[in-house]
Amino acid sequence: VSGWHSFSQRKQASAAQGKLRGIGLACYIERCAGGAPEQARLAVDSEGHITLYIGTMSNGQGHETAFRQILNERLGVDFDDISIVQGDSDRVESGGGTMGSRSVPVGGAAISAAAEKLIETARVKAADLLEAAIADIDFEQGKFLIVGTDRSASFKEVAASVSTGDELSFDEKDSFAPGEATYPNGSHVCELEIDPATGTIEILDYTVVDDFGKVINPLLLEGQVHGGIGQGLGQALLECCAYEAESGQLLSASFMDYTMPRADDLPAIRFQRREVPCTTNPLGIKGAGEAGAIGAPPAIVNAVVNALAERGINHVDMPLTPNRVWRLATA
Repeated sequence: VSGWHSFSQRKQASAAQGKLRGIGLACYIERCAGGAPEQARLAVDSEGHITLYIGTMSNGQGHETAFRQILNERLGVDFDDISIVQGDSDRVESGGGTMGSRSVPVGGAAISAAAEKLIETARVKAADLLEAAIADIDFEQGKFLIVGTDRSASFKEVAASVSTGDELSFDEKDSFAPGEATYPNGSHVCELEIDPATGTIEILDYTVVDDFGKVINPLLLEGQVHGGIGQGLGQALLECCAYEAESGQLLSASFMDYTMPRADDLPAIRFQRREVPCTTNPLGIKGAGEAGAIGAPPAIVNAVVNALAERGINHVDMPLTPNRVWRLATA
């Protein structure tokens, strides 16, 4: 995938241009999505609209989309028929918060469990509506069916049959407490060039293969990995807390002095998944929040060391600024 075995040819081509080319590999395994339980509450009104109350808080990851996908898969309801209340302590009974790659693996499992309870409660009402025994009622793709017949009632129809006014048709909640963490893992390969005259590093190619278990939304997942790689690149090459030796005064206290990664620092990223379902999570999910930021720094640093190896360098300290790399390359 990364072209590892043909690297020597590319290294020779770079050398002909006066550049030092390096390739680096980093493999990781992370323990995450364990710890405190999470609760999900599903309130269904007379029109079949579901409001999810949950204690995790999205800050850009796309929890709202992933949570809706779980409810859509379990209950067959449309995205437009789902509202989400997050992090409101006046309305959310309890919550473990957003941290440690736990929101979807732990919160999602709680949502799935609450949805199963909702189905069982609604099954009783569907049996009344369809005038059938509860044991003869099945639930598939948003409909309650009488087994062996063509008679059915949609989830919305059952909700409407229960309510007699403004009160909720159904109100179910459940919790999930992980008995064990999840263990996402993967490998990062970084290929780069160093200009020995200036110490400037250009990342030419980046490949990552990750196992996050069952994937709910590939686009959200890939975006989160890309963002993590950007953070890892910043740590490896750019970001530095500098202090005045005499006073201890922080010298890099603003973005005027503290270098953050920008879009033009990032390469195109080749991303592939290997989905091995998690055995410690009921949805088969493994956490993914920190994965990109874990693998990127060592992969980039290893690539720099590999590029400088011909000059006797076998260790470098982050951040690998142009000045530091230039001094190493010309020592």
